Amino acid sequence: MLSRVAGSVYWLFRYLERAQNTARFINADFNQYLEDQDHQGNLWASLVAVTGDQEFYQEHYSSYSRESIIHFLTLDEDYDNSLYRCVVQARENARSIREIISSEMWEEINSLYLAVTEYRRNEGRGTDPFAFCKSVIHSCYLFIGLFYSTMNRGEAWHFGRLGMLLERADKTSRILDVKYFILLPDPAWVGTAYDNTQWAALLKAVSGLEMYRKIYRRINPRDVAEFLLFEKDFPRSILHCLQNSEESLRILSGPQKNLVRLRTDLETANVAEAMQMGLHEYLDNLQNRMNQVDLDIFQGFFAPKLSSETRKDHGYLGQHQS
Repeated sequence: MLSRVAGSVYWLFRYLERAQNTARFINADFNQYLEDQDHQGNLWASLVAVTGDQEFYQEHYSSYSRESIIHFLTLDEDYDNSLYRCVVQARENARSIREIISSEMWEEINSLYLAVTEYRRNEGRGTDPFAFCKSVIHSCYLFIGLFYSTMNRGEAWHFGRLGMLLERADKTSRILDVKYFILLPDPAWVGTAYDNTQWAALLKAVSGLEMYRKIYRRINPRDVAEFLLFEKDFPRSILHCLQNSEESLRILSGPQKNLVRLRTDLETANVAEAMQMGLHEYLDNLQNRMNQVDLDIFQGFFAPKLSSETRKDHGYLGQHQS
């Protein structure tokens, strides 16, 4: 497979997963806002923290209001990782590989693109932004379902799954990190009903609340961290994503050393060790190591002659990670 084609498949799924996660986070925070408007704290600002692009936001927006943050995350054309920009870039990658994906997949990504551009054209006026985010989530679900149902399990399929799972693992780690250290405004609230509401909102953001309750009786920060980090049977846990990423990377005969080490460390670790190290430090280390895995994939498949410094400046086909 040509590196250009492989890169387009990989980035198609990274961008689509990124758009879906943004929509998930917005809806989860809105539901929490409806449940408890008296203790918002840094609720909306935490969404910017999840992206890791606070500096960009502060340069372009004067306040952390709900309206400004939702516009930033959904419609901002200048922000490469806004929902709108992610869908546009996902569709552009899909357009360049129409002969690789199924016609049903192309029709669905095109429908999503048309819906998002129409929403952008009207600046969201006359449309509930949270209903819009829900429709984006459902469209992404449909696209991924078509991906699993209509494509051969060849190289293109594994590049797509690899991009999707690495992006998913990254976003799970980011939202867990932000919740633990930024979202809760007052340590005195730890263990209160409000704290439990926040953790439930986090689980809802990754569609994990019901599956969590099948394993644990009550919502507890340690149990939530264990579930999202180490639960191998939950499809959005970091360990599950990395295990399946490794399977695809092995089939593609790609650079596996750093991914294998990371997956092995997660399999042999536990939440007590993560807490002892400091959950923020543990997650920050995970994110850095996942970035290294992405760099390995980029250099191994898409641009083997570029240095890591060049990759940071250049990106692949002008596409940059957050």
